[in-house]
Formats: sequence, structure tokens, C-alpha cells
Amino acid sequence: MTAKIRPSRGAPYARILGVGGYRPTRVVPNEEILKHIDSSDEWIRSRSGIATRHWAGPEETVAEMTLAAAGKAIADAGIDPQRIGAVVISTVSHFKQTPSIATEIAHRLGTDKAAAFDISAACAGFGYGLTIAKGLIVDGSAEYALVVGVERLSDLTDLTDRTTAFLFGDGAGAVVVGPSEEPAIGPVVWGSEGDKADVISQTVPWDDFRVGDVSRLPVGEDGTLKFPALRQEGQTVFRWAVFEMAKVAQQALEAAGITADDLDVFIPHQANMRIIDSMVKTLKLPEHVTVARDVETTGNTSAASIPLAMERLLATGQAKSGDTALVIGFGAGLVYAATVVTLP
Repeated sequence: MTAKIRPSRGAPYARILGVGGYRPTRVVPNEEILKHIDSSDEWIRSRSGIATRHWAGPEETVAEMTLAAAGKAIADAGIDPQRIGAVVISTVSHFKQTPSIATEIAHRLGTDKAAAFDISAACAGFGYGLTIAKGLIVDGSAEYALVVGVERLSDLTDLTDRTTAFLFGDGAGAVVVGPSEEPAIGPVVWGSEGDKADVISQTVPWDDFRVGDVSRLPVGEDGTLKFPALRQEGQTVFRWAVFEMAKVAQQALEAAGITADDLDVFIPHQANMRIIDSMVKTLKLPEHVTVARDVETTGNTSAASIPLAMERLLATGQAKSGDTALVIGFGAGLVYAATVVTLP
């Protein structure tokens, strides 16, 4: 006789209950970037829309930035950290392969032995983490879940690479996901295009530093070995993001059963102002829709960009609790994730 497994029972739906962010104290203007590349402030702004970015200091580690953002999100949600049953952290810049940074965070926040793990989904990481958290809440595996996107991309930036030196920033954004009596996180439209994996990548894999053939390693003008850095084919990424990701965003609206006219807010991954503006045009968003353009002063913070932009919109009053927002992340892999959410 086959034993019957008891079905899991969780909340009927899930929602974002609180949001928090942390931006490093050091603000880096374009003028500082121009010390290393042959370019101009006008060129950087016209290509990316970026004027400044935040870079972390020695004490602003991935863990410390995560704790700061998570603490704000938990306070905003108004819950006891002990009730968090899962901690999901998306990052590509935590350089210790194991253990996951999430386990340290779960302990230091005072959770009651929460499940904790890291994911690597680059700039789509927040969407991936949010989808996982939603599933945990509805499944009953956790009462509340913490999702954090955190990056120290300054550690992976080649300051002599004219195509990427000005793009990246550091920071952490966090949300608490919990039970809801009505739908507040829509169906996700996500996926990957692995045939384009080399479009955004790390210059060399970590294990190249173990081999005896030094010729495989990047070397600077002074002859010293260069740390692995992020590289990308800018035009290819731009075309893919503008045309293909606009389609994914439209699919997310349709999956949620709404149209662009029903939106209050659009929070795309803060990759590039030109990409954001082009997506707005392609999606034909109405003028009443508030569009996040946090990239101007924060730069591209990968997995942290959407929750950081969300926090800023709410903190400045550009968006309000209960607004309907379309969020979409896309990046290295190439991977993407889009969904419609109700803002906390």
C-alpha cells in the first residue's frame, strides 16, 4: 500500500511587507572614473545616464551591507526576526564559495534557525529570489522570508576598461515577504538564454589562478596580474534588453491580468538610462506611470538595483503603499525575471 503524503498548507497568497536598502557612504562621481579612462562626463551620461555611484569601503562588506538593508526591511515589515523562516540572498560578489553568506545573515539577524542559501542570477537575482520566497510562503515552508540583493561590484570592475568602468556600483536592497489574503505578487515570467552566456561574463574564471600557465591570466600595464572583472558586449546587451525584455515585461502584465494602463509604477533593473527609456517607449507606458531611474545616482548594482530603486521611490513619495508595480530584472546568463507586485 502506497503511503499518502500530507499536502503542505501555507498562506493563500504572498506579498512584500517591507523594504530596506543600504548605499555605501562613499559617492564616486564620473570625474573620478575619468582618471583611468579616456572619456568625458558628457559621454558617460549620454551612454548610461549615470552621474555618480556608491562604492563600498573596507568595512562595508557584503555581509554588513546585507545586515543594514535587511534590518530596515524587517523593521518596515514590523515583524520579529525570529519569525523569518528563510533567508535568500542573491549576489555574484561574495567571494567565499562556501558557506553561503545567507547562513551568517540568518544567524546575525536572530532568526530561529531559518533555512538560508545564496543564489547567483546576476541582475535578475531579485526576481528569482522573490519568486522562490513567494513559493515558500504559499507552500507553508516559511511564515516569512527575507530576500536580499547585494553586490560589491567595485571589486569586479576594471577601471581601465572604457566600456564598463563607469557602470557599476555597490549596495544592498532587501524585502520581507509574508502571507497575504489576496494576490500581491503576480505570476513570474522568467527564463534564460544560455547561448548568449558570453555576452556578459567574468574575464577569467577563478581556477585560472591555480594553473601554472601565467599567460592565461590578465596582466596590467605595470606587469602585475589583474583581478577578474566583469566584461560585456554593450551593443548586444542593449539590443537584447530593449527588444526582448520589453516582450517579457508585456508577458508579465498579461500573466497578472492587467494592462499598462493599470500600472502605477515601473521598476526595471537599473542597468542603463537609455535601456530604461527605450523600454518605457516600447511598452507604451502612460504618463501617469512613475518610472524608477535610480541608476543616475546609484549606478548598476545588479541584484540590488530593483529593491534599492523600490525603497527610494517609497521613501521620496514618488510611489506609495498599495501601488501596482511592474518589476523586471535581466543580466548575465543571459537570465531574466519579471512580475507584477503590490508595493508594501
